[in-house]
Amino acid sequence: MHDKGLTTSIDWKDKDAYGNSLSSEKRTQMHRLRKWQKRLRTKDAGERNLQFALGEIDRMASALGVPRSVREVACVIYRRALNEDMIRGRSIEGTSTAALYAACRKEGIPRSLEEVAEVSRVERKEIGRTYRYLSQELGLEMQPVDPKQYVPRFCSEIGLSEEVEAKTNEIIEVTVEQGLLSGKSPTGYAAAAIYAASLLCNEKKTQREVAEAAQVTEVTIRNRYQEQIEAMGLHE
Repeated sequence: MHDKGLTTSIDWKDKDAYGNSLSSEKRTQMHRLRKWQKRLRTKDAGERNLQFALGEIDRMASALGVPRSVREVACVIYRRALNEDMIRGRSIEGTSTAALYAACRKEGIPRSLEEVAEVSRVERKEIGRTYRYLSQELGLEMQPVDPKQYVPRFCSEIGLSEEVEAKTNEIIEVTVEQGLLSGKSPTGYAAAAIYAASLLCNEKKTQREVAEAAQVTEVTIRNRYQEQIEAMGLHE
């Protein structure tokens, strides 16, 4: 909560402590008090900024289905950015989305930049740029994303077996050791490995099906797939 839940809340029900309905005069008075209480809770621009941002984080976190711990970490990151005057010149939506993406990374919850952008009101490019800025300025220590984090969810969405999942992880491990992941999107990398594994295990899925589950392009899958099968010493 933007005010940390410290201020008094006035109930929206027009009833007294005994559950009796209020008179017309009292209802008018309570309506006026609610209005002033709302104004006082968001009396300055910083408070209004925070109230809107935390509401956005909550909305997006619900859409992504991430645990409460991620929402709380995102709120802490946003508060720090606001307190250190890092929001100036940047949109509240972009910063709140970047804070949520950073929280997912920090808590080890696999959500790609594409997935986060899908539920945001800003474009992927702005989210990525703001995320890098927050990460650098706030000293957020982020481990590189492991493509294997995405494999169970993507395989489940497409309806692939545990055999395909195991083969996908094997492909990722072998090819990452050869340095193929460097500079590549982990979601696209995971998607290509899933596609390759589905062929090897005779559970073929189309590149489009895999691309839609991973929210990447078919071109990305084709490019990464070619690199991976060559690195594995396999041939189409």
